[in-house]
Amino acid sequence: MAENEVASHAGDAAVLEALFHQSPTNLLVLDTELRILRISLAGPVLYESPPERIAGRHITDVFDLSAPGEVEAMLESVLESGAPARGQLVGVRAKGTPGPEYRFSVSASRLQGPQGKVWGVLAEMLDVTEREKVDARLRILGAVRNNVGQTLDVVATCEELVREVVPCLADIAVVEVVDAVVRGENPPPSPLGPEVPLRRAAFGHSGGEGQVEAHPLGDVRALPFTTPYAQSLADLKPRLVALGPDTPWLAADPPRGEAIRASGAHSLITAPLTLRGTVLGLLSLYRTDHADAYDNGDVTLALSVAAHTALCIDNARRFTREHTIALTIQRHVLLPRPATRTTVETAHLHIPSEAGGGGGFDTFALSGARTALTVGEVAGEGIHAATTLGQIRTATHSLAAFDLEPDELLARLNDTAISLAQERAALPPGDPMPLTGSCAYAVYDPLAQTCTVALAGHPPPVIAHPDGRTEILHLPAGPPLGSAEGPPFAATTFSVADGSVLAFYTSSLLRTSPSPDTLQSVLAQPGRPLQDLCDDMLYRLRNTTHRGDVLLLLARTHTFPADHVAVWPLDHHPKAVAAARTRVQHQLTRWGVDEETAYTTEMIVSELVTNAVRYGAPPLQLKLIKDCTLTCEVHDSNALAPRLRHAKTVDEGGRGLFIVAQLAQNWGVRYSLDGKTVWAEQALPAASLPGRSGGPAGTPFRART
Repeated sequence: MAENEVASHAGDAAVLEALFHQSPTNLLVLDTELRILRISLAGPVLYESPPERIAGRHITDVFDLSAPGEVEAMLESVLESGAPARGQLVGVRAKGTPGPEYRFSVSASRLQGPQGKVWGVLAEMLDVTEREKVDARLRILGAVRNNVGQTLDVVATCEELVREVVPCLADIAVVEVVDAVVRGENPPPSPLGPEVPLRRAAFGHSGGEGQVEAHPLGDVRALPFTTPYAQSLADLKPRLVALGPDTPWLAADPPRGEAIRASGAHSLITAPLTLRGTVLGLLSLYRTDHADAYDNGDVTLALSVAAHTALCIDNARRFTREHTIALTIQRHVLLPRPATRTTVETAHLHIPSEAGGGGGFDTFALSGARTALTVGEVAGEGIHAATTLGQIRTATHSLAAFDLEPDELLARLNDTAISLAQERAALPPGDPMPLTGSCAYAVYDPLAQTCTVALAGHPPPVIAHPDGRTEILHLPAGPPLGSAEGPPFAATTFSVADGSVLAFYTSSLLRTSPSPDTLQSVLAQPGRPLQDLCDDMLYRLRNTTHRGDVLLLLARTHTFPADHVAVWPLDHHPKAVAAARTRVQHQLTRWGVDEETAYTTEMIVSELVTNAVRYGAPPLQLKLIKDCTLTCEVHDSNALAPRLRHAKTVDEGGRGLFIVAQLAQNWGVRYSLDGKTVWAEQALPAASLPGRSGGPAGTPFRART
């Protein structure tokens, strides 16, 4: 052999020896049958036999590989093609042992002699276990941050967490939340006492056999004090616990201990769900079977996951609390059961939005046996929308007390909304959206059998006639509430037959209806009870998430009983006062009104007619209406408003309206194109209230002032 060739072989041997003894990576020399010829492991020890006893054994006989078929295919491809393979990730365990699995990046090159003979494969195995653990933990934490907290629901948030940590972080995961937190109440401060109950909100497992729940979902119970669960909530520190059949504290919670033994769990992390020194719940993670035991890196990850989840749970709790408050306010704003009057029957459908919308409706009495019907909504959600709705409702009642026409009332209501919007705009940034809204306001007059409607950016009502025909009334929409610009509001008056049904609704009803004519098809059933119509509409709605409250207010109109109204023309002469008193006395006797009420009514009529004769203009008219109240109305053609005065002792007049105000339950002035009507109402004893044959009697009410 030539001297240079000998030197070359000697150099190759030296390089090979240095590589096997000093390389920081693991090296394996395999023959063409993938049998180990030489091995050098610089990382974790994956075999117990000395290297000389391993020589000649197939690689899969020495190591448990996570994907043995893929590894063999890679090595055989290198042998055949000569193209090196780089960086294939492989999980490796010592053969036949339950030890931890290590992650290696495997690269391979073909060993080939000078004459082209293939000797085998050189496999380089780089230990990337810690790197892969860090990457896996970062992926888990990223997934939790991206996917947990998608809903503002406490239980749903816990379920999202379980879906993200099983099976990548745990074989079994349990989330328990303080029961008060689920209801939206404030979380208790730490340390959590042993008597505080927790609700099992979410449970998940990887699907292995024996993985059963210790307690059912929704179960509420306090945690035994002598367990790592309770201790973790007491000092707000995580616990890393090794589990076994003889773990002593399992006896403190027998159902949980039995479930742990049945699942084969060998490692546990308990991490408290805390935020700003308060306790919201507990996260428990288990590993079973051949999964590696948890280490301190997993504890750090569990704490990060728990911190994000606690923030999401608290956001959901706050939303639940505000949603509950908003619905409570809204329930107080909405009438729980609109009163059925002599001339109007009502029923309603109300489906609150998930966030608590600002929709509302109302029915209330006006003078002259009339009834006001209103439906509307304000922008926004939650407490702010509910309180704004209450402000708008109060303003509506206050304006209605002045007997304003619907268009004029909406104009004044719009001024109020603009004023409230200006106050809101002056609040610090970040406060609720500007105040806007819509409203439909209608007044039904049973004596004239008409209905007057004005809209403020609201959908027009639907009318169902007694013969089954339905139509959408074509009315001017008007600008929405809170608009400083736009056309003036317009009122439309139309005739309403006895037994017609008026339907007022919010736009959300149309968005959740299967078709635009769904409401009309439901209403085209004359004679059905109104609540049945509301239920029928409910059953047809699509079960979809909607923004804004779904509201439907139905009103069936009736004519006023002719024998409960008396109308007399009066002469514009002082003698008209005595004539009016005589006619009223006879009429009240026919109606069976008691003497005390009759005497008071005569005095009221005397004062109203006297004022009309003295300050009004002909023609004069006196009207008595016996409804839920006894109403006296005196009409004259002078639009000048009467004024209540407090007369001095020496004054001879000026006490008329003062006397009326003292005797009547309520009084006011209603204007029309041909003058004004001054009216006064008195309460009637229950025995005197009128009823409709075949229907319920009218419910007593007090007119708003």
